[in-house]
Amino acid sequence: MQSSSTPSNNDQSKLPLKQVPGTYGIPFIGPIKDRRDYFYNQGEDAFFRTRIQKYKSTVFRTNMPPGPFISSNSKVVAVLDAASFPILFDTSKVEKKNVLDGTYMPSTAFFGGYRPCAFLDPSEPSHEALKSFFLRVIASLHNKLIPSFRNSLSDFFTNVEDELTDNSKADFNALSDNMSFDFVFRLFCDKSPTETVLGSKGPDTSTKWLALQLVPLMTLGIKYLPNFIEDLFLHTFSLPFFLVKSDYKKLYNAFYTSASSILDDAEKNGIKRDEACHNLVFLAEFNAFGGMKTLFPALIKWVGSAGGSLHARLVKEIRSVVKSEGGVTLSALEKMTLTKSVVYEALRIEPPVPYQYGKAKEDIVVNSHDAAYCIKKGEMIFGFQPLATKDPKVFKNPEEFVGDRFVGEGEELLKYVYWSNGRETEDPTAENKQCPGKDMVVLLSRVMLVEFFLRYDTFTVESAKIMLGSAVTITSVTKAD
Repeated sequence: MQSSSTPSNNDQSKLPLKQVPGTYGIPFIGPIKDRRDYFYNQGEDAFFRTRIQKYKSTVFRTNMPPGPFISSNSKVVAVLDAASFPILFDTSKVEKKNVLDGTYMPSTAFFGGYRPCAFLDPSEPSHEALKSFFLRVIASLHNKLIPSFRNSLSDFFTNVEDELTDNSKADFNALSDNMSFDFVFRLFCDKSPTETVLGSKGPDTSTKWLALQLVPLMTLGIKYLPNFIEDLFLHTFSLPFFLVKSDYKKLYNAFYTSASSILDDAEKNGIKRDEACHNLVFLAEFNAFGGMKTLFPALIKWVGSAGGSLHARLVKEIRSVVKSEGGVTLSALEKMTLTKSVVYEALRIEPPVPYQYGKAKEDIVVNSHDAAYCIKKGEMIFGFQPLATKDPKVFKNPEEFVGDRFVGEGEELLKYVYWSNGRETEDPTAENKQCPGKDMVVLLSRVMLVEFFLRYDTFTVESAKIMLGSAVTITSVTKAD
């Protein structure tokens, strides 16, 4: 039986070995009860915190949604602290096959009959070829990222100001979604999506395709809709692909006809052209666009809520560095230590992908801060990242947004930032499951902040929780002199 790694200040040999606490309840009834607690009776955060208190452990057994009848087995061992969570990154000990969405997998009809790279374990033959393909594509776009995104942001801020003038507020999510979809498509295809079969409907088309896959993990939050009706329709039976078949066909055709050079590269490296295109759609729409739908609102929510003091510090850093460097360049961005820290802090406190799963490949021992736990081969391990990255034994004031948390000696804490399915201090490779666009995500987030504070001295926001992520409304901006 092997042991997982723990933070350096823990001597794992001295940890008491315990059985994993918790229960799955009565078959069929237990998963439904836990599902209702998760979505309706307690809510996501309280669901985990009450069980941590009940079992006096950050490692315990529970059921995870959706349960019957979408998931055939909802049983998991939850790992909810910074010490135990990294077992999910160790693909020598955990299998990542078909676990992207958790205890269920959408029909492969959503992906043209293929299992995209995100659903493959690194041990599977096609994983290395597809992940290498992704890494090559992203590397080839390196010089385009900053100028292309700045162009997109220029139009975005014009739209924000127009909405503020007309309505005294601006719907950040809607404007950001439109900007993000256009940026991602142009990045991969060198043309506007409006020049393809998608027309102006690209963001809505992609969102419908995404939503149908993820709806078992959502709650609509409609005040007058009885919970049992929503639970029946969203969490009990899988919604069929045919509802978005025409939408996905448009997405696929738009990329197939517009990303010829990328698909040519895939064929030269032994990947079938249609398989490469279905994977490219997944990379661009699920990973990139889907990630931006939650990432950018979270970033602006937390920075906006932090107030004028942090804004003034960001303004000072950003404008002085841009002036000294002669523009917004990669070199300039690397010198903005506070801006980098703010991005990492947003990724820590509200990661764009909150869940991680993996199935034990063998009997293993997982270490929390206080104890070691036996997990048997074949058991599903689940991590809820927002608790692991708000671990009070690692982070001081973990529930607070601290913009300069990762400045200076604080950089040592980056190894506990897990948003990318890996540590922030590690890099994606063809052999691991870390997000291939990890560095691109951080770069684009920095550019967004830079462009924000080159234009504005400060801004205010209102926010609310939605199905997946946060809804953000910009209520005011103060333009720079």
